[in-house]
Amino acid sequence: MFRSIALSIALLVAPTAYAVCTPEQPLKLAALDWESGQFTTAVLNTLLQDGYGCSTQSIPGTATALEAALVQNDLQIIAEQWVGRSPIIEKAINEKKVVTIGDTLKGGAQQGWYIPDYVQQAHPELKTVSDLPRFKDLFTDPENPKQARFLNCPSGWICEVFNTNLLKNTGVSAQFNNVHPGTGAALDAEISSAYEQKKPILFYYWQPTGLMAKYSFKPIQFPPFEQKCWDELLKKDSQTQCVSDFPASKLMMSVSAPFHKSHPELVSLIENIQFEPDSLNRAILEMTENKRSGAEQAKLFLQQHPEVWRSWVSPQAAVTLDAKFNLSTGTDVSKKSIFSSWSVSGSLNRGLANMVKNYGDNFRSVSQLTLSALLLPIERALQALPAWLVLFFVGILGWHATHKLWFAALCALGFYVIGSLGLWLALIQTLALLVVSALFIIIIGVPIGILMARSRRLHKLLSPVLDVMQTMPSFVYLIPVLMLFGIGKVPALFATVVYAVAPLVRLTALGIRQVSPQMIEAAESFGSTRWQLLRWVLMPQALPSIMAGINQAVMMSLGMVVLASMIGARGLGEYVLQAIQTLNIGQGVEAGAAIVILAIIIDRITQAYGRNRRV
Repeated sequence: MFRSIALSIALLVAPTAYAVCTPEQPLKLAALDWESGQFTTAVLNTLLQDGYGCSTQSIPGTATALEAALVQNDLQIIAEQWVGRSPIIEKAINEKKVVTIGDTLKGGAQQGWYIPDYVQQAHPELKTVSDLPRFKDLFTDPENPKQARFLNCPSGWICEVFNTNLLKNTGVSAQFNNVHPGTGAALDAEISSAYEQKKPILFYYWQPTGLMAKYSFKPIQFPPFEQKCWDELLKKDSQTQCVSDFPASKLMMSVSAPFHKSHPELVSLIENIQFEPDSLNRAILEMTENKRSGAEQAKLFLQQHPEVWRSWVSPQAAVTLDAKFNLSTGTDVSKKSIFSSWSVSGSLNRGLANMVKNYGDNFRSVSQLTLSALLLPIERALQALPAWLVLFFVGILGWHATHKLWFAALCALGFYVIGSLGLWLALIQTLALLVVSALFIIIIGVPIGILMARSRRLHKLLSPVLDVMQTMPSFVYLIPVLMLFGIGKVPALFATVVYAVAPLVRLTALGIRQVSPQMIEAAESFGSTRWQLLRWVLMPQALPSIMAGINQAVMMSLGMVVLASMIGARGLGEYVLQAIQTLNIGQGVEAGAAIVILAIIIDRITQAYGRNRRV
């Protein structure tokens, strides 16, 4: 009874006692895009809204863009800041524009090079970084079987720099290729796929993450940590030869200086927030496996673990939150929905896991065959050609398509400009992927288009499938492809083919259907077989439409280069991705300009061949 009276009094008093936020000026929190950042941000956001009565907004963006906004006080809080990782934040701290507060993760965030537990059980002598060269045959790189593979962290992160320096300084780079997975999701997919199949894998990883709670990893040991050495390893142009173990990175929350000065009550809250590593890892795992948003997982965590957060908040806020979550009565505060729960995610995830476990070797064999028979030979052949010969060939191709010398010169000049920007190797890698993608698209798309034109039933059956292929976001089927085929060029190839084949199928079918019936009747009256009719009448007449389809397919394939870089495929898209991750505007403009130049050249050449066929 007394508890209920106290609760009622506190609820009446709370709104005036906790007018620490101005409703017309909501607090802006960075909407972080990694799992732990999403969760911690949502926990803080829920406490601010439900405990302290604050109005808040979530501001999306890349890490560097959000940090730049914090410096300008365009947002007030970044709920997960890795201390010492960001030059932007370190500079802002020195200039007293940003303040880092709290100790979000007890004991700090662990990081390092890891192998699965089953690898160390099979090879107990593999413990230190100096042991790795003796076991390089365990970690074969599919794209270069003579070398082993080390999976670095996502492109543009600072860990990419110190891992690269460690590879060089330890001598491991002589046997291990430095492979960039592109994104954290791609890295997670590759680790999960390897673990489910019990395959050896060497990778950089960190906590807090859900995979740390799901799987068992064993760290590779390094020499003891030295701060001076570590400071050198963080420099991209470092010339040091030293080697150091990884520090435990302190996780804090960063706030703008004006916020720190004007909101002491909220600063006190942020200073008190701290998670146990195991608890945070499990929460992230639950969030990802149950497809919950950060906000959903945060509210569930706060409801289930009041003993954790009650010490963070003020007594009045604790009473308000108790009432909000009905903890005093034990009532479930989750909102009832009029909708039934019809989710297929669990079944699909289990099905994918079983497919990876049971048939993963078969899919990896297909991947290896595609790499060794098509992708790598074409890429190496293009790389072996002298640059001047490639420029000459591009000019000749441009002249042959248009019969215009000025266009041929512009084509060669365009490729020369890309090379002058230092992007020649990336251009060749992108071209190789485009050539193989176009080959697959033509082999698949043209025959299916012909069959659709000749069969109304097949046309009705495949039309909705093509609609789904064209409208479904690539990321939806990208993760399954990653799990089955691994990171790198092959999943990028399959994703590109699925995305770009639909217009070729449609335009091929359209071109065949538009052939004059009189012309078909005339050919048949002269005794043409179905094959002769197709070869000498239908295909020549439909060729302009088919060329338009090839043009669209190739252009859509080129639009996939950035997505391809996100799953570990090298090329021009990798430079764009790095620019986005590091907010390097100059690099982004250069790489973007290179993609535009390549797109214009390919577009004009394929269009010209299509027009020539119409004449």
